[in-house]
Amino acid sequence: MAILKCGGLTKKYGSKTALESVDLSVEEGGIVGLLGPNGSGKSTLIKLAMGMLQPTEGAILVDGKSPCAETKAFTSYLPDAEFLGGWMRVGQAVGYYADFFADFRRDRAEEMLGRLGIGSRDKIRTLSKGNREKLSLILTMSRDAKLYILDEPIAGVDPAARDFILDTVMKNKREDATIFLCTHLIADVEPILTHAVFLDRGHIVLDEPADAVRSREGKSLDTLFREVFRW
Repeated sequence: MAILKCGGLTKKYGSKTALESVDLSVEEGGIVGLLGPNGSGKSTLIKLAMGMLQPTEGAILVDGKSPCAETKAFTSYLPDAEFLGGWMRVGQAVGYYADFFADFRRDRAEEMLGRLGIGSRDKIRTLSKGNREKLSLILTMSRDAKLYILDEPIAGVDPAARDFILDTVMKNKREDATIFLCTHLIADVEPILTHAVFLDRGHIVLDEPADAVRSREGKSLDTLFREVFRW
């Protein structure tokens, strides 16, 4: 069954079309890369899936339902911008997630934070950018969700932080859960992807299993991406 399905999905902002007649079916259990350059419509699609925007035309369904409170209860979302108040302490952020999300695993979050040496009394504003990114990801991945939507989770962080983020994604995903990962940094995420979706100026130009693409094209997703989106 499709955990995320789009049918004729179109989103316009005035005269600008961000997505046009997108048909997409994301099956349960994989790690799907939504790949495209900046401005291709990736974040718009994610915001539609989260119910933060409404389609101009067509439909988007999460586990067979229009985005709503019910779908958000099993969808864990990491936005592309910092969302935790700098005034908060790390322990307060953990407590907030534990109170707000019934599927949040406090023990999982505290174990990962302990491995990084991030203390519960630490003020979020005193953390390095890399550790703030890691904290956000830890909170997101400490939920036992059916669907994880990660919007540019590795943009702007150093290589060590990227390694931690990808390792965290792999180790904390249930076998039947789906990760929908939006990025333009293909080389870093390619090793974990099971499926690739290329989005170009609001249109899907590729939608295939990652191994099938590599086998047919005889090249990596990153190389193909650079060819498709060469300016």
